Amino acid sequence: MSDSLTVLIVEDDPHVLLGCQQALALEDIDSIGVGSAEEALQRVDEDFAGIVISDIRLPGIDGLELLTRLKQRDPSLPVVLITGHGDIGMAVNAMRDGAYDFMEKPFSPERLVDVVRRALEQRSLAREVSALRRQLAGRQALEQRIIGRSPAMQQLRELIANVADTNANVLIEGETGTGKELVARCLHDFSRRQSKQFVALNCGGLPESLFESEIFGHEAHAFTGAGKRRIGKIEHADGGSLFLDEIESMPLGLQIKLLRVLQEHSLERLGSNQSINVDCRVIAATKSDLDELGRRGEFRSDLYYRLNVVTLELPPLRERREDIALLFEHFLQLAALRFDRGTPELDRHTLAALTAHDWPGNVRELRNVAERFALGLPVFKKSGQADSNALGFNEAVEAFERNLLGAALERHAGNLSQAAQALGLAKTTLFDKVKKYGL
Repeated sequence: MSDSLTVLIVEDDPHVLLGCQQALALEDIDSIGVGSAEEALQRVDEDFAGIVISDIRLPGIDGLELLTRLKQRDPSLPVVLITGHGDIGMAVNAMRDGAYDFMEKPFSPERLVDVVRRALEQRSLAREVSALRRQLAGRQALEQRIIGRSPAMQQLRELIANVADTNANVLIEGETGTGKELVARCLHDFSRRQSKQFVALNCGGLPESLFESEIFGHEAHAFTGAGKRRIGKIEHADGGSLFLDEIESMPLGLQIKLLRVLQEHSLERLGSNQSINVDCRVIAATKSDLDELGRRGEFRSDLYYRLNVVTLELPPLRERREDIALLFEHFLQLAALRFDRGTPELDRHTLAALTAHDWPGNVRELRNVAERFALGLPVFKKSGQADSNALGFNEAVEAFERNLLGAALERHAGNLSQAAQALGLAKTTLFDKVKKYGL
């Protein structure tokens, strides 16, 4: 079912069903008609965004049993019952069991439209509240998964929380090692698609000869060596999220096919003429400037505009040095648990070296260094020192001081008095430095 508010009418009398749908259509209200409760149960899944109107007397499962099953799936789903004259008492009891309202046959089109509008309004409000709750929970959980107190990371978490529960395609831009797949997984995990598949494909890791089969799938004997049918990545991600890493590496010939899938929400496996409907959210990631590649004819501009409905930019680690100490301590604790070692103390010289380093491998490199440190090895393989030219002297001192203060405030939950005492500073001095560094 689509995310739009839809009225599902369950009525085995084709004349009553047609009349209801026509009355709603005249008021620009979308509706779908089915003749049995069994078919209704197939259509109402966890993503169903509308309301249900059902006759009580139906062949097979009746309207009361349908109400019970629908309420078990989604307690907030408004269900309106249609009753005959002798079913009024039954309908009143059903309202005690969670029915939104009931309408006695024969009812006027005006009565139908009024009940439907009120039920849709309630449904819309309930979904809005639910989305806000998920967004709030997502913001809190994001702080534990996307670590950093820098303004850039705070803004990134805010953007993820705002767009995660939408169907908008997202383009993630960032250097190698900045955490693009982590962000993609967060977008999936904090959306209503979280119960479905998160399918990742590295476009740069596949030979072009296998690419089309891998992403679109193929039928048996579609080409030499294709012994049986294969479901492609897009089809496997149906209902969930498809993460295409290094999208700039996708062959130009396949970019137009992907664009068609995004436009038509359907695909054809290799060796087949049958169109298969697919509903997956596409999250793409790149370390290149796709707009510039498009101008050079190395990437399709129309696909680029399809992908970057929302763009998330991941800053390199060298541009958020205030996060280095916090991230390093996090990775250090994980490494100590993994290697069954005690967590070594992070001294000031090591912290200064970490802060001054240029981090070409970004967060991935930082994690590797933390694992080395947990094993008692030098943090930097060659000289044990950071790149001497990565920062000027004043910048290095300020970055070190910012990290040191930030780590102390983190350890003492933002308590200035306790942090100042631990650092051996006057509280007023610490307060001035907190203002200076925006901590």
